[in-house]
Amino acid sequence: MNNAVLVLSGLDPCGGAGLVADIESINQFGVTPLVIITNLTVQNTASVENLIEVDCNFIIQQFECLQVDVDFKVVKIGLLSSIQQIRTIAKLVKNKIIVLDPIVKSSSDFDFLDSVLIDSLKHQLLPMVTVITPNLTELQILAGEQDEQKAIKKLSYNWILLTKTDSSDDVIEHCLYHYGTLIQSFSYQKLPGSYHGSGCTLSSAMSALIALGLDIEIASKQALDYTYQTLLNAKSIGKMQMHPNRQKPL
Repeated sequence: MNNAVLVLSGLDPCGGAGLVADIESINQFGVTPLVIITNLTVQNTASVENLIEVDCNFIIQQFECLQVDVDFKVVKIGLLSSIQQIRTIAKLVKNKIIVLDPIVKSSSDFDFLDSVLIDSLKHQLLPMVTVITPNLTELQILAGEQDEQKAIKKLSYNWILLTKTDSSDDVIEHCLYHYGTLIQSFSYQKLPGSYHGSGCTLSSAMSALIALGLDIEIASKQALDYTYQTLLNAKSIGKMQMHPNRQKPL
């Protein structure tokens, strides 16, 4: 398998999340990130203020230009911001291995997707996704269901790697599901502080490991270990949330 991952996501100027996080994470596994920007954002470590969507025709041109030259099979998708963008990208990546980080709202509570966009994401993109990496809030919003197990059953598409930060005061739990069946759970000691870009780090690491040929269960564990390593060594560059320190995996 070619060691390249196509990333479609937004640009975070402060570098904690989005494409900067994707590039840093994927590079650390010796995999080449191919990058298409979906949205330009106005944000820092404290908040998201605004975003501008990249024209879909330009995204198509970039995708087609890359595809005739590079044999990539894995695609990581992050921030999408319109029905047209979701439809366009779904058509482009329909024959690829897809890792989706469903960015519904920012960690500072900026809403990226409204109910119409969520419905479009569920019906046009989710059914073709290989792995989706939501936190519990994103899972509940996508499923329209507060109960975790009912939400999992509603979204029983292929693989779900779910992150639960509120299940314990001391531990963060991650649950790997395959078509609604729990395959494995992973637990990590909860760390103090707030972090900007941990979800992007996890999904990007997962995409890189899949591109290297690892199966989903092994890739999940290694991606989670790597993400936790970046949080243990997190750095503060601004006034609010800390950045995961995306160095080479130990």
